[in-house]
Amino acid sequence: MKEDINIGLGFRREIAGNFLEEGGIHPDFIEVAPENWIDMGGYWGDVFKKVTDKYPLILHGLSLSIGSPEKPDWEFLKKVKQLVKDFHVEIYSDHLTFAKMDNAHLYDLLPIPFREDAVKHVVQRIKEVQDFLERPLTLENASYYTSVAAEMTEQQFISSIVEESGCNLLLDVNNVYVNAFNHQYDAQEFIDSMPLERVAYIHMAGHYKIQPDLIIDTHSEAIIDPVFDLFDYTIEKMGPVPVLLERDFNFPEMEELKTEMGRLKSICQKNWTSDVIQQGNI
Repeated sequence: MKEDINIGLGFRREIAGNFLEEGGIHPDFIEVAPENWIDMGGYWGDVFKKVTDKYPLILHGLSLSIGSPEKPDWEFLKKVKQLVKDFHVEIYSDHLTFAKMDNAHLYDLLPIPFREDAVKHVVQRIKEVQDFLERPLTLENASYYTSVAAEMTEQQFISSIVEESGCNLLLDVNNVYVNAFNHQYDAQEFIDSMPLERVAYIHMAGHYKIQPDLIIDTHSEAIIDPVFDLFDYTIEKMGPVPVLLERDFNFPEMEELKTEMGRLKSICQKNWTSDVIQQGNI
């Protein structure tokens, strides 16, 4: 997938028919949360099979909880591993967060403290998961609204984990923008400090501004121009990777999603065409 410009869209049941209709929406790949499709049978199992026969599949999980103090859920990962095999999945990703503790699911993706002891813990967990899955794990930089007992910057935290574990990075450009806005740092400087050579793919999404000094990562709104600009800035510094448009609810007309995907593709073509690469801009 990496050799070409590939713009994907999250597959959601609310818009499922549009992926199969002749006049619907036809991304280069799709992404789903494995938790929603493991052991799925019946009508939706049939739909999932039809869609995955048509589009390459990426898995983006919600419950790995790589930062939790307890061991990974091996029964869940066993099912993920089988799903990867059955549907020829190239990338399995999740979030650099924690979502459960003492077997209690918190139903939110919470930030891991930016600390050296947390780095060591997460790196060990990643290595265990990678050994079990027999493939690199890909982890997403998360949006967060308060830091917890930080002893290093988020940039140092992410880079250390990627370097020491050998995992890949799912770079969510909107999350960078959200965090930079809320915590008042420079988004471009953050991008400059990321291990861009380890990015497996990119997420692009919208957010919601609830106060003059606070925006929330919602995946329910259109991408705003400053996030497109940050995306342009980011991909100018790296080679081609798949790019996913995230939209989880509040779905607009399909033409609006097509327009967003088209804009993403145009920015990619500007930065990733053979002429640009030969000129040494990457």
